[in-house]
Amino acid sequence: MGPSHSQHRRGPLSDETSTATSTMDLIIVSGLSGSGKSIALHALEDLGYFCIDNLPAVMLVQLAQELQRASSGSEGNAAVSIDSRNREFLQTLDLGLAELRAAGFAVRIVFLEADNKRLLQRYSETRRRHPLTDKDTPLLEGILEERRLLAPLADTAERTIDTSITTPHELRAVIREFAFGEMQSGPTLLFQSFGFKHGPPVDADYIFDLRCLPNPYWEKDLRDLTGMDTPVITFLEHSPLAHEMANQLNAFLTHWLPHFDSGDRSYMTIALGCTGGQHRSVYMVQRLAKVFHSADRPVQIRHRDLHPIAQAETV
Repeated sequence: MGPSHSQHRRGPLSDETSTATSTMDLIIVSGLSGSGKSIALHALEDLGYFCIDNLPAVMLVQLAQELQRASSGSEGNAAVSIDSRNREFLQTLDLGLAELRAAGFAVRIVFLEADNKRLLQRYSETRRRHPLTDKDTPLLEGILEERRLLAPLADTAERTIDTSITTPHELRAVIREFAFGEMQSGPTLLFQSFGFKHGPPVDADYIFDLRCLPNPYWEKDLRDLTGMDTPVITFLEHSPLAHEMANQLNAFLTHWLPHFDSGDRSYMTIALGCTGGQHRSVYMVQRLAKVFHSADRPVQIRHRDLHPIAQAETV
């Protein structure tokens, strides 16, 4: 168990420019082609954001200044999508973000990810052309090159969302929560359950493995229930290992989360996995979320692999 590759970094002028004059929220939506950027932009547009798809990055500062003039000092929000064709901006990302913050925008980046197999399937179904393919470059090579080019944005993103098994409805819900997260005090803790047989999430900051706990699946009467049902909760509550795991996770997160708070993070995703993402991980997510919510932290819950898919919720 330990931190994943997903990190949040700020540009070099973030401390100087995150002042009271930064009243406009700019969300940069980026990610792999076919991962759901258009859905994300539409969700932000529904929230009142001024959205622009595939804006050339050289125009970002000009856009910021123009929107500030149009807002006449009142608060306004904008969202733009940036793809791999903005290569100069990607190569000088820190400088570009610093210029935007100096222009009066509170800049946040959300990066959409999906596995290669799912991206290939989506392009096969839609028959659309990938932006980095041509007669000499097949689709898979185009996807791999796009991953390489977008790596700076992926590493800088405040939130990474894996859409491999995410429905459009669920993605819109996650984007709405990301947008509202700026309005909350302190970082939001997203507790997420998942099943290892469906693959670990790539958008988690911490991943913990609960497969060492007793498995309710092997109890016939519990097999079709979930970790939110009373019989399953009772079964796990009778396990000393479940209590020990919960206490140690609570102690670990309580000790280390303040260090992430000081790093000015807005989101922290804690993923808890069991075999199928139905019993043990769901139970532990509910238990830990309740503990941290009682400590007056903004908390969200997502059960990735429950069927039908349980939508993210705010505790």
